[in-house]
Amino acid sequence: MNASVDVEVIDRKAPPGDDDRFFEPEIETASREQIEALQEQRILELVPYAWERSAFYRELWSAAGITPESVKSIQDFVNKVPTFTKDDLRAFRARTGDPFAGLLCVDRSELTSITSTSGSTGAPEPIPEIWDTAPPLPTIAARDLWGLGLRPGDRVLQPPGCFRNYYEGLLQRLGLVPVFISGWIGQGEQILHAIQKYDIRYLQLFLPTVLEFEKLEAKYDIRTMLAPLKGASFAGMPLGKALEQKVRQEWGVNLYVYTSAGDTGTAWEGLEHDGYHLWEDTVFAEAIDPVTDEPVGDNELGELISTDLDNNAAPYIRFRTGDLVRLNREPVPSGRTHARMWIVGRRGDELLIAGRAIMVSDVWERVESLPELSDGMFQIVYAGESPQLTIRLGYAPERTGDIEELRLRASRKLQEGLGVPIDAKMVDADELLATSKSVAKFSRVVKA
Repeated sequence: MNASVDVEVIDRKAPPGDDDRFFEPEIETASREQIEALQEQRILELVPYAWERSAFYRELWSAAGITPESVKSIQDFVNKVPTFTKDDLRAFRARTGDPFAGLLCVDRSELTSITSTSGSTGAPEPIPEIWDTAPPLPTIAARDLWGLGLRPGDRVLQPPGCFRNYYEGLLQRLGLVPVFISGWIGQGEQILHAIQKYDIRYLQLFLPTVLEFEKLEAKYDIRTMLAPLKGASFAGMPLGKALEQKVRQEWGVNLYVYTSAGDTGTAWEGLEHDGYHLWEDTVFAEAIDPVTDEPVGDNELGELISTDLDNNAAPYIRFRTGDLVRLNREPVPSGRTHARMWIVGRRGDELLIAGRAIMVSDVWERVESLPELSDGMFQIVYAGESPQLTIRLGYAPERTGDIEELRLRASRKLQEGLGVPIDAKMVDADELLATSKSVAKFSRVVKA
């Protein structure tokens, strides 16, 4: 299986051809027929490849009566190959002691790096990688960074070290100039000065950085400080509507939010900022009814099932992501033809409070509607069905007068909107944020 076909990063130090909008025009604007033909080709290579090399897939597929000879088309693949979850991987790992849960399809000596998932939905899963052409995760981001407007010679802010992977090689192959400045918590003012001093055109934003910029509004004109940027990306902890509006409108940042493409890579917003683009030469995406497991059509709600098409180290094949999404495969006005997805939530996100099903998004909407809580910093304490909603509310001291009055007002807002009893505790937003395990992840629901 040649997993590097069509995904090797192109050297773009020299100006591209006539169509400057796309990094790889042929694949980014491929017809639906071309995309599906490429997907079928890769799937028919992937199934025997994984069967021969992966103990996990041989066991899973054998139990379902499937062999490589059973799969002769995409339709066979969808109809016959069983899905799996991360719980299945954890069970295999616990039973066999294999840290890669039987997924690894190459000798360990061939691996270039082992990073991991964030662990936001459980224990982190290892991501073994081979960098013969380019690191799998950053490779496809080249198309998104180019679409954002970055061009050879642009300076971009890059935190030293790595966040889930090594990006410096990718940036340099794009002709970009990495400027290494720490982006960790507490470096907001330094980042603002670096943008001005080095004429930075792009940076990766995380929620703590945005909150620090917000605190610095009394000292700096943030819109002016961020003016050199062509754009910024954002991932990890969601911003919430109020903060997103501030970044886009008040600060004037062309913000591109991205998310996980079902643990096969990343999916970014395009020029329209309407849905996340899935690069379908690297992932085969399905949506199935979470109850019946039957396929759903475009724009219908379903659970995302993802298959790695560009990973020959440890591919996910028909992985049940738990993400509830809507998919749409129609081309967009900018010319991209690959599918987009909109994430609605996750399976099992419902909290059973006082006999009612409450979604985290329902809580979020009401919390950020209060000026002192507009940053949307909160944490629900939940270990199972409960008679009341127990919540920690992260308030901004500089915007808060009477803390107890705010607690009572917030409790009333939540109780009236959700229809359940509320037990609220006020916590300084910085203290609440400090409980986060990383700069990019903050758990909205905790057990204690």
